[in-house]
Amino acid sequence: MGKSKFRKYKKTLHQQAYSHLQKMMALGESKEEAKKEGKTGDKIYSPETYKVYMKHINYFIRWIRKAHPEITSMKTARRYVNEWLQTRVDKELSAWTVQTEAAALNKYYGIARDDPKRFQCPSRKRVDIKRSRGEKVRDKHFSKQANEELIHFCQACGFRRKVLEHLRGDDLYDRARVEQKLKDAREAGDIAVIRACEDALTFFPDQDYFMIHRRDKGGKTRISPIVGPHKQDVIRRMQNTGPDELVWRYVNKNCDVHGYRADYATYLYKQYARPIEKLDYNHKIMCADGKMRSEIYICRSDESGKKLDRRAVRIVSVALGHNREDTAITTTFEIYKKYQNERKNCKRKRVNVYET
Repeated sequence: MGKSKFRKYKKTLHQQAYSHLQKMMALGESKEEAKKEGKTGDKIYSPETYKVYMKHINYFIRWIRKAHPEITSMKTARRYVNEWLQTRVDKELSAWTVQTEAAALNKYYGIARDDPKRFQCPSRKRVDIKRSRGEKVRDKHFSKQANEELIHFCQACGFRRKVLEHLRGDDLYDRARVEQKLKDAREAGDIAVIRACEDALTFFPDQDYFMIHRRDKGGKTRISPIVGPHKQDVIRRMQNTGPDELVWRYVNKNCDVHGYRADYATYLYKQYARPIEKLDYNHKIMCADGKMRSEIYICRSDESGKKLDRRAVRIVSVALGHNREDTAITTTFEIYKKYQNERKNCKRKRVNVYET
């Protein structure tokens, strides 16, 4: 009897994937230190990343079982990674979704960036973003009037949903408390908190109240200012909530928390942006990546020629917890453009849309 081309495995594909990802978990270890040593390729440092990768790898496995039922080993399934990702592109899934699925499989199989066989994902473009853009089905199930306080709260602080759902009364900080926390963090050697405090005190010297965002995206800590016309309402609610009590016991699942971050970005940009006509394109400023660039950011692609104050964009980027200024520009510019259009439409009525 000849041997079967595909050896039978006792574990299912799902079990094999689960076991392998469990071995890659490195909770509690410093990803930043591993990056310096160039050893992040075979480890997963965040439970949220693990959940996302496991979900998309399971999608891949389901496809394998239908398209190639003879495959019983995840090792053998590797040869079909590119084929599966191409089917996802053919289904016209967003570039962000395809890149996430590719990242999950690249991490699982250890496919290097310079591997010539690595799948080339479609590029991500601002104009293709669908999340929090325009009316969605879920908007019909969310009353803005009944949830007005929640909306104003989100617009004033720029939360991500997970942080908002776990926010407690003790997470309100005034400037003196941030300074004390910085002192304590330095004594304890807590690098993450030191950086968050220094950013808050350096980038927002004129702000008096902040919100601490614990375990934000990527497990990071950030301290961002409370801004906008509803600032005092937010401070009052925080002060009236017990230190260990949840500020919001229930956050409606149809609330577009992410979308209100754009309103927060707009408040900040308007507050710190300088008139473009007073800026000099030849004047360079230091960016987050250490490179010197013009203080005027000129938009590209579908918004080619539009100009933004790069310094203000950097401030918005820090407040939102972004590592790259182009992410903040996408958030800021989309909503800022909407407000500019509203302002033009309201000009005849002499209504200031920023005061509403």
